[in-house]
Order: sequence, then C-alpha cells, then structure tokens
Amino acid sequence: MNTLAELASVVRSKNAGPYEITLDVMFSDRETYARVRDSGVLTEALVAERYRVPVDDIRVCMFFEPALAFKTTILRRGAQGGPGERDTFGAQQHGPLLDIRIP
Repeated sequence: MNTLAELASVVRSKNAGPYEITLDVMFSDRETYARVRDSGVLTEALVAERYRVPVDDIRVCMFFEPALAFKTTILRRGAQGGPGERDTFGAQQHGPLLDIRIP
C-alpha cells in the first residue's frame, strides 16, 4: 500500500470559477496511473467523504488517460471571495487527498 502523495508526481487544487474547485492528481508513468485507476479507490463517494460534501456536489470525477491524471471538481462551500472565504484561489484544498491509501 502507498499513499496517493507517494504515487503522484503532482497533487494540486485550483479555482474552477466562482463556485467550484478542481483537484488534479497527476502521475509520471502509465504503470502508476493504471495502478491507481484500476484500484477503484478514487470514487465520487470517497471524494464526497473526504471533503464532507454530498455526492451531488461532485461535478466531475474521472481519470484522464492523455494526461495520466485523475480529476475531480467539487462545489465550493460558498462563492469565491464571499464572506468567510479563506482560499480565494482554491490552491490549498488538496490536502484531504494526500493520505488516501492505494493497494
């Protein structure tokens, strides 16, 4: 077993407009990408659990082979720059993905 942080070459989050955040997990080789994809671990249910949002708030949850990447987009808890916003660029939201264990 390895964590996603150990397997990925990049784990990042970014603003995807005023109401969404995108999380990207990129791999440096096809073998690692396939291992993570085929594990079945990265699902909408897991992302929803990790981010404490309803599954309906997951807009995208997919593997994208041309980039050897996993991508998920979730609704923000509030509008970008709105009251209480602490990360307007969405750049600090990838943490909950890092310790996901992949067989």
